[in-house]
Amino acid sequence: MPNPNAIVSTRIRFDPPLAGRDIAEAVRDREQAVDVGGDRRIRLDPADARSVGFATVLNELAGMGLPAYLELDPDSGSIDRLLIPTLGRVLSVRARGAGGGIEVQLDRSHARHVVPGDSPDLDVLGRTLRTALESKRPVLVVTDFQGAIIDVRDFTPDPEGPLPPLPEPGDEPIPFPWRPRRWWEWVLWPIWKLLWWIRYPWFWWHCPSKVQAQAIFDAMAATSCDPLTVPVPCIPFKYPDDGCWARANEMCRLMVALGRDPAKVWIDGDLKVNSVNEPWCLVEWGWHVAPTICVRGGGWLLSTTRMVVDPSLFTTPVTEAQWKAKQGDPNATLTDTGRDIYIRPPFSPLHDDASYTATKADLAHYRLQLYNRSIQIGPPPYPCP
Repeated sequence: MPNPNAIVSTRIRFDPPLAGRDIAEAVRDREQAVDVGGDRRIRLDPADARSVGFATVLNELAGMGLPAYLELDPDSGSIDRLLIPTLGRVLSVRARGAGGGIEVQLDRSHARHVVPGDSPDLDVLGRTLRTALESKRPVLVVTDFQGAIIDVRDFTPDPEGPLPPLPEPGDEPIPFPWRPRRWWEWVLWPIWKLLWWIRYPWFWWHCPSKVQAQAIFDAMAATSCDPLTVPVPCIPFKYPDDGCWARANEMCRLMVALGRDPAKVWIDGDLKVNSVNEPWCLVEWGWHVAPTICVRGGGWLLSTTRMVVDPSLFTTPVTEAQWKAKQGDPNATLTDTGRDIYIRPPFSPLHDDASYTATKADLAHYRLQLYNRSIQIGPPPYPCP
C-alpha cells in the first residue's frame, strides 16, 4: 500500500511567496510554509540542512508545472524525503527474469523502470501500471534513489499552473524515417555518386583530426553540471538515468556553434551500463542516443571514422562498435540519423526541436533530478566496485 505519510502534489505554492527572496533566508523564517493542495501546508525545518535544497527543488517544480512526491516525518510533519516523479504514458509492462518483479517502459523516458520482486506493493503497482497501459492515460511513476518504483498515481495537472509537455498517445511504434528511392533518383544516382567522390577530399578535410575530436569531446565534457549547484546551461552527464536525448541535442547545438556537422546514433536493446554516477552503480535503458562526428583516419588514405561523443559513458570519442559494446547487449541495434530528430520513443511522434525549447525544458528537469538526489544522498561519484 502507498506510504501513509506520502503526498504526491501537483500544486506547489509558497506562503509567503518566494519571489524576490533569498531561499536560504526564507527557510530560516519559521513562518515559511509550502501549500501542497488539499488544505495541506508543510513547514520547512530550518534545522534540517536539506531544507534549502528542498525549497529550491519545490520552487523549480512549481515553475515547470511538475509534481512532487513528499514523504513527511510523522512526528514533526516536515519533509523527510523528496522525489521527482516521472510523468508519462506506459508503453509496456513485462515480467523481469532474474529476481522477479516488473519492468516498465514510459513514452518520454529511455530508462527501464522496475518494481522489484520483493516489493510489498508488487501486485498493487502491477495492476495500476497495466490499467494505465490499457487506457493510455498519463501517470506519475515515483522511483526511489535505488531505482525501484514505489508509487504510481494518475496525473491531474494543477489547473492554475503551467502544463508540462505531454505528447498525444499513438497506436503503433514509429520507426525512423525511411522511404524507397523514386525512379528519377535511381537515374540520377550515378551522377550524385560521381559528384560525391569529387567533393570527398573537401569533406575529408573538414572532418576533425583525432586530436581535434578529443578537443571537441573535452569541450562537451566541460559543460558537465556540478551536482550541488547545477548552474544553467550545464549538461547533467552525472545523471545518466534518463534524458539522453536532451543531452545529445544540446551537444549537437554546441558542436554546430563550433563549426562542426554532428549527427546522431541510436541504440535499442536490453542495455545495462555500470556507472559511478548511479547510487546503485548500474543504469538500465531500453534505448540511448548520442552525437557522432566524422574523424579523419581509421584505415585507408583519406578515410574517415564515425566517432561517438558520449561523456556520460566515456572520457574520449569512441567508435560506434565500442559504444555499443559498453552497453551490454550484443544483440542491440544501431541506427544512424541526422541531428534533427530530437526524441524517438515508440508510439510518439518523431519531431525535431529546432528552437531548442524542449531541449532547455528537459535539461532543466534532469538537472533538477541530479540536484535533488545529490542534496539527499550526496553527490556522485559513488563508491562502486
